[in-house]
Amino acid sequence: MNLHFPESEIFQWAEKYKKDNIQPYETECELIALKPKVEQRGYLDKDELRCVARWKSPRRSGDIDKNDDNYVKEITSWAFAATDERSRIEVLTLLDGIGWPTASAILHLFHKDLYPILDDRALWSVGAGAVKLSKKCSFSFWWCYVRFCRDVACRNQVDMRTLDRALWQYSKSKQ
Repeated sequence: MNLHFPESEIFQWAEKYKKDNIQPYETECELIALKPKVEQRGYLDKDELRCVARWKSPRRSGDIDKNDDNYVKEITSWAFAATDERSRIEVLTLLDGIGWPTASAILHLFHKDLYPILDDRALWSVGAGAVKLSKKCSFSFWWCYVRFCRDVACRNQVDMRTLDRALWQYSKSKQ
């Protein structure tokens, strides 16, 4: 993986995201505001899960209703408490309506560790977008992407949300 734009432009692209995507940005801010409550409780409830799914993957979000409330609580509790990286991401995909992209968004928004969001746009911005995301989801691919993004974020002293916005916006502007 290789960033398609100079790392010095991360803040510029992230700011453009905020200006060009008002509605998704407002929804994102509402989700981010839930983090302290979710962290303290240790799980997502079904309504919170539905909100994340609608923001990340609206077409699949209707399937969230197939999950029992207690099942959502148990699965998200497990993901947030897991010490194994593979367990954290893959257990979330057991929930109806949650694929790798939305599972990554859940970890991105609510886990104490730093995680990027799997997204075709963001992946294009790092040279990993030639094949559609649905065809390459695996733990090894995701973990490689996580480590790459953590390195870029650390090197540039930016939070993961800023980097994610920049990656998404750069692709939208160039494709």
